[in-house]
Amino acid sequence: MSRTVLVTVGSTKFDDLIRAVDSQPFADELVAQGYNKLIMQVGAGSHVPCHIVPRGQNSVVHPHDLSVEYFDFAPSLAQHMESAALIISHAGSGSVFEALRLRKPLIAVPNPILMANHQAELAEHLAGMGHLISATPATLVDALRQLKVTKLVPYEKGRPQGIVAAIDKLMGFAES
Repeated sequence: MSRTVLVTVGSTKFDDLIRAVDSQPFADELVAQGYNKLIMQVGAGSHVPCHIVPRGQNSVVHPHDLSVEYFDFAPSLAQHMESAALIISHAGSGSVFEALRLRKPLIAVPNPILMANHQAELAEHLAGMGHLISATPATLVDALRQLKVTKLVPYEKGRPQGIVAAIDKLMGFAES
């Protein structure tokens, strides 16, 4: 049975996350936790995985049967996300909420170079609510260990009716 970890950086550059994943300690921790496949979507970054995947190749099977592959972009990550046992993602709202909608365990790694670090705010808020683990590239292996003993709270999608009523009231379309 395949236990896949999907790592995604979205459409931007996030070399620090890919470097953290492209390491033997990270691969060793995946194997220790029973994962047997790692798929990396590396995006537009300049770091090409070369430590756990031989240079010039985009896939390999490591000792202990850890299959590793990477690609720059895909038309859609939906199938990868659906089949993943764990998702490690930049903390972009689209990726985060898709993983939570699919009820996948999620480690969110904010990319600090993007948009006044809004990703950190989102990841910290959702981690505080127990929906995901928030990490940095430097703490990723520790986050994997933490995930092993943490029970995440399923995310329940909100109902938009409340915000619609508040906007209607504010705009004068509804009575106070």
